Amino acid sequence: MASPGDNTGDSSGDDIRAERLKRLPTYLFEELASIRRAREAEGKEVVDLSIGDPDLGAPEVAVEALAKYAADTQLHRYPPDSAIEAFSQTVCEWMKGRYGVDLDPSCEVFPVIGTKEGIALLPLATLDPGDLALVPDPGYPVYSRGVWFAGGKVEWMPLKEDRGFLPEVGLIERHRPRLVYLNYPNNPTSAVATADFYRLAINAAGRTGSYIVNDAAYSEVAFDGYDAPSILQAPGARERAVEFHSFSKTFSMAGWRVGFVAGNRHMIASLRTLKSNVDSGVFGAVLMAAATVIREGWDAHREMIEEYARRRAIIFDGLRACGIGYHESLATLYVWARVPGSKGSMEFARNLLEEAGILVTPGIGFGKSGEGYFRISITCPTDQVEIAGKRLHEVSHAWKG
Repeated sequence: MASPGDNTGDSSGDDIRAERLKRLPTYLFEELASIRRAREAEGKEVVDLSIGDPDLGAPEVAVEALAKYAADTQLHRYPPDSAIEAFSQTVCEWMKGRYGVDLDPSCEVFPVIGTKEGIALLPLATLDPGDLALVPDPGYPVYSRGVWFAGGKVEWMPLKEDRGFLPEVGLIERHRPRLVYLNYPNNPTSAVATADFYRLAINAAGRTGSYIVNDAAYSEVAFDGYDAPSILQAPGARERAVEFHSFSKTFSMAGWRVGFVAGNRHMIASLRTLKSNVDSGVFGAVLMAAATVIREGWDAHREMIEEYARRRAIIFDGLRACGIGYHESLATLYVWARVPGSKGSMEFARNLLEEAGILVTPGIGFGKSGEGYFRISITCPTDQVEIAGKRLHEVSHAWKG
């Protein structure tokens, strides 16, 4: 019998996963990556429009700042309070200028190792087993995963096109959850929320003792003059909500793993306590570089948005030419389109990959209410987006006939 660590024995039947992992659905993007790798192994080209991984590179000012601060050996230690304080102060100044929201940098702002990490850990810090969370459907899978890892229960909030992909606020009062997840501008639908919607949600949370988690990762990826509001602008929001912001999407810094959470001090204190037990925070040089880019990186940001706008226009034109309906978004890195014909979204995505070498994300991967749609990401180089548009038109006869 093979001993632990002995790779010579037959361990094909071993499964060391915890039951909580076995119960999880397959993480969609892992499955898509597997499909792409299999096709590429056959020597076939794939235009990958599936994952929102910004390709334009961080602003030069961020790279220069990182090089500067990485040379400071004092920052090579565990993240010093001075770096955290400098970062938090800069974030507060930006939130004040951008949204008119006054925050205390000592307790109402905290850096996270990318918003995915912060969002996933927050339920462990705020939910007890059996506590209920309302989660959007379709939605970013990490919301539900984090709740399940914490032993919480998920109640889905359908996002329907006839409601502008906004959830029914009345669900908060009917279910009286501990947490409510919102995400605007929205992934995957690219829908946006109004200040009035946030006000209604905060009022409902106040009446039910609920707390709102707003994922604002795409707040600065906006087009046609649109400015996304913050939930923290709503009266009473600092008592009932936190909001996550991402450098990954705003400044094309996904690999840097840095973002922040702002808002309710008690929720942030709970998250800070949890994180102090499981990680040691963001590298101090990255924090200082992130503080620099949020002060000085906006010219580069505008150039990024102009490039994304060009890609978005190519996708819109291609979908119209093919007769595919879509949500004409004002924000995000995505286009949410309707599956043509009678196929399911997964079947459509597989066929599109086989027939045209284009990889998109089937809507069903984001939840039951995502069926009938597919998501296109505009984080692929513009020449590849143009190729995808042409190929899409070439195979469109399959659903026009």
